[in-house]
Amino acid sequence: MFSRNRNGVAQLAGTVALLFAFGAQAKPIEIPAGSQGGESSIDEVRGMKKNDVTTRLGDPLSIKGPIGEPAITRWEYTDFYVFFEQDTVLHTVVKPRG
Repeated sequence: MFSRNRNGVAQLAGTVALLFAFGAQAKPIEIPAGSQGGESSIDEVRGMKKNDVTTRLGDPLSIKGPIGEPAITRWEYTDFYVFFEQDTVLHTVVKPRG
């Protein structure tokens, strides 16, 4: 009976040690202060119609779609994409920098 408990305790201790070892290698993500919150203006277009987006952001660099049912269209801007379902903005995605 004691050998089973010792074996279980040893396995638990090994698991905890592994978790701490992996956690010690984690690196913090640093976002420069000047780039924090810059996406708020594009997040505010969610739910808007295509004409309103064009008025607010200008003409897109390119348009892909529509594809599928319901029809999804992607408009490309310099720093982000705007995704539409039919005529309404579903989501915006910031392009990766690098």
